[in-house]
Amino acid sequence: MVFRLILNTAQKKMNLKMKIEYKSFLIVLLVLIIDQVLKIVVKTNMFLYEDIHVFGNWFQIKFIENDGMAFGFDFPGDYGKLVLSIFRLIASVGIIYYIRYLIRDKAHTGLILSVSLILAGALGNIIDSAFYGMIFSESVYNPYDAGAVAVLFPEGGGYAGFLHGKVVDMFYFPVWKGIYPDWIPWKGGESFEFFRPVFNVADSAITCGVFIIIFFQKKFFLKHTENEELENTEEKKAEL
Repeated sequence: MVFRLILNTAQKKMNLKMKIEYKSFLIVLLVLIIDQVLKIVVKTNMFLYEDIHVFGNWFQIKFIENDGMAFGFDFPGDYGKLVLSIFRLIASVGIIYYIRYLIRDKAHTGLILSVSLILAGALGNIIDSAFYGMIFSESVYNPYDAGAVAVLFPEGGGYAGFLHGKVVDMFYFPVWKGIYPDWIPWKGGESFEFFRPVFNVADSAITCGVFIIIFFQKKFFLKHTENEELENTEEKKAEL
């Protein structure tokens, strides 16, 4: 009877762990599929800097590429690009191990899934950096030439080597444009725009994961601390 109870408890814990692992894997897979499908569609159907107005000027699909930073920012230089790509790979491996640690440590499901979103975003942009230079022809700005649109698996090979591809961005929300007041130092009289950066699904996944962790940090971490304290108390009582 006791043995069966122990076995059932262990099986329940194993099933719970498998469910969390499945949810984590599913989130990463879904984000990667959506991210890559959108990027491939944009890159093979739009020339560089082309924009499509979805909701007036407030929401546009604007095709740009960058050397690896999030939200359209550049990381200049070939060596800088290579360093950033390698850093991303190392960071992604670290995040994978961290997720496995959280699952083993019975952390809050919300925390595990939020970190999974961050991993999915990191992997999405790594795919661009690692492989897009090898499998795509170069995108250029030329509205009058159909050849400006990139080709997948071109005959002459891609536009760059491994880890030297460019990240594709497409979401642009210039919600508000205006002029800085004259009394603002260095910026007075200059135009400003909110929200200026252009980003992709991978960037959004990273941002959402980080903000969820920040917003629910008490729920994610304090509850886990309380569970650890409760388990330690029960262990001490059992020893007595």
